[in-house]
Amino acid sequence: MIPSIHKPGSNTAGAIGYLYRTGRGHEAHTDPHLVASFDGLAPDPARDPGATFKQLASYLDLPVEAVDPAERPNQPVWHCSVRAAPEDPVLTDTQWADIARRMVHATSIAPEGDDGACRWIAVRHADDHIHILATKVRQDGTKPRDSYSYKRAQTEARQIEVDYGLRRVTPGDGTAAKRPTRAETEKAHRAGRQRTPREQLRATIRTIVAVAATPEEFFHYLASSGMKVEVLRFPSGDIRGYKVALDGDTNAAGQPIWFSGSTLAPDLSYPQIRARLTATEPVTAAGARRPNPWYQATAATERIPYHLAGTEDAASQAHIAAFAEALDALPLRAPTNLRPQLRQAAIDFERASRSRIQADHHHARALRGAIHAIARRPIGGDSAGIAMFLDAAILAAMAIQRWHAARHHNQQVEATRRTLADLQAAYDQAAPAPLADLAQRQPSQSAIERHAQRIRRTIPTHADQILNDPTWPALATTLTDAETTGHDPTQLLHQAADQRALDDARSPAQVLTWRLQRLSQRTPLSPLARAAQARSTVLPTVRNGADTATSQPAARPSDPDNRRHR
Repeated sequence: MIPSIHKPGSNTAGAIGYLYRTGRGHEAHTDPHLVASFDGLAPDPARDPGATFKQLASYLDLPVEAVDPAERPNQPVWHCSVRAAPEDPVLTDTQWADIARRMVHATSIAPEGDDGACRWIAVRHADDHIHILATKVRQDGTKPRDSYSYKRAQTEARQIEVDYGLRRVTPGDGTAAKRPTRAETEKAHRAGRQRTPREQLRATIRTIVAVAATPEEFFHYLASSGMKVEVLRFPSGDIRGYKVALDGDTNAAGQPIWFSGSTLAPDLSYPQIRARLTATEPVTAAGARRPNPWYQATAATERIPYHLAGTEDAASQAHIAAFAEALDALPLRAPTNLRPQLRQAAIDFERASRSRIQADHHHARALRGAIHAIARRPIGGDSAGIAMFLDAAILAAMAIQRWHAARHHNQQVEATRRTLADLQAAYDQAAPAPLADLAQRQPSQSAIERHAQRIRRTIPTHADQILNDPTWPALATTLTDAETTGHDPTQLLHQAADQRALDDARSPAQVLTWRLQRLSQRTPLSPLARAAQARSTVLPTVRNGADTATSQPAARPSDPDNRRHR
């Protein structure tokens, strides 16, 4: 059950007219009628032929009109809608009346047993929700103490769900983006839009933030986006913010309906955007050699679980925010058939990208830099690179879900769960073709047996699962390719075999294939360097005054790249 406290109003009769209106533009309104009022005696224009909207409005406005005009609130109309979930049973009028009384009590609009409380009515014009209207002057002439009414209403809704056996809504932490209002949703429906202007603008701004490398580039992309844009400045001329409007979205006076960045989402205010962009790794200048950005993005994404395992929550939140930006940018350069799932993944993860923990964005420069480089590449890109990134993204999302769960970020956990399903669907489309190409080049039987022995020695706990996986021929080809280019396959397996990732993976063989593909792109060590590395794995340890040789692993299994990263 979701209660929503709407903006206060100044026209009681107008608000009542909206609730009772039916027909064109209000097709969702069916049989509007009162289910409750503060005294049970309010006139109902839907049931009493002699009652009018004006009479009902005057009935509510009486305490407002009774006080001195100088003391009247400019916007005395309090409006709260309460909506049940689609899967909830249809509640009776009596049940909705009880819910309305509980809401006005919880928000201090009309505490139970308080004869001097505000006047209010509850109107039902659909099966799944009611609207509560009140005037914010109490009958004793004072103002209600309704501070924090939104939080109070949410708390009461959670208890109502328990009492009525309704769907339990996950409590939030106050960092969610504002939902579209009922009026915005109905207006978008009439205009034939699938999403409201608020949602369209939010998605567009998030994509622009993801691909922009500097604040100047952000405003450049903003100006060329097709939206109406107004940059807000201080008297000094410095930028203090921006607001945007969707072309063709106007109010009754024909004026554009503007949204500031902060009203679209908490992290889309200009100060928040500037903080992220000024912490971003600069894009390499034209002509400079840079590794495949898909490999770079994959490497940075693979490291997200290790960052989240650290003790710095601000750094972890920064990596989560950067991961969200990667998902926002990905549909721009992905093949057409993958875009629907990737767009949905970005939309679903938006809620998981924020929490009460403030991000220190200097900790996520590598992933942002790689995403900016990808955004400048041709559409379609490297199919193997995209599949490789999605494989790493699935494992990162699992780690992010655990991180949020450990901190009781319940809405973020649910959003990440939906994101995982989206990413898995995209991966299932992206991976088969490049894996099939590798499998077609599988090496000789003797090479396959040699690689199988390496797998059993290096990754004994997952060896049977890997060798029986349909992807094993592709992994064997990858090991042969690495060996042909001068790499030590055993050394690469040590680097790639992260126990947590293999435990999480649906197919450890595919995880290893993509990791080895990326790691084998590096320049292989020379024989002298390889010999020196081998010697460094035997370190002296002093025991009882004597030196004892202790074997050390060639690579730190907790980090596939075996080095510190930001």
